[in-house]
Amino acid sequence: MNDTLLRVGFDDIANPENRARFMREAELLRRYNDPTLSWDERHAMLPELVASCGEETNVAAPFILARGSDVHLGRRVFINAGVTIAAAAPVTIGDYTLIAPHVQIHGVTHPVDPAERQQWAFWSRPITIGENVWIGAGAIICAGVTIGDHSVIGAGSVVTRDVPSCVLAAGNPCRVVRELDPPDPATMYALRDRL
Repeated sequence: MNDTLLRVGFDDIANPENRARFMREAELLRRYNDPTLSWDERHAMLPELVASCGEETNVAAPFILARGSDVHLGRRVFINAGVTIAAAAPVTIGDYTLIAPHVQIHGVTHPVDPAERQQWAFWSRPITIGENVWIGAGAIICAGVTIGDHSVIGAGSVVTRDVPSCVLAAGNPCRVVRELDPPDPATMYALRDRL
């Protein structure tokens, strides 16, 4: 679990500079989610929406994004329709990762203490999703979580704690179901790279 905690207060949204950035992001998303856009047009817009984006990465529309300036997408990532990413701390998604429809990735959370909630709008913790991960439809990835390389998260899972590499994990709360054989790094991407 990543314990790096960022506190973001109510004045974050009241700040005119931040408000302008949020409005710009909202306008970019409106254009990105236009159903008449082609895959190529969307792909060309991705670098404007996120902090970094590897080659041949695609994100299907509709895409729901908050604070894309904290989102880092690796090479050949595929994010399917209806995915939500709420950042405010770094959200990193590794090369070759596949994210199914309606997955939610939430780097933000609110304090449990009611008095503290009145002092701060929300907290944020980084999320790291490794290389060659598959996240099943409707899964929820919570703040501070790291998912190791080559793992699979079952559909509908709620991931509140770190998941190691090379496992199948599922459930609410998400738990390791079984270990997976580690891939051979020499041949793992050979077929896909030829496409």
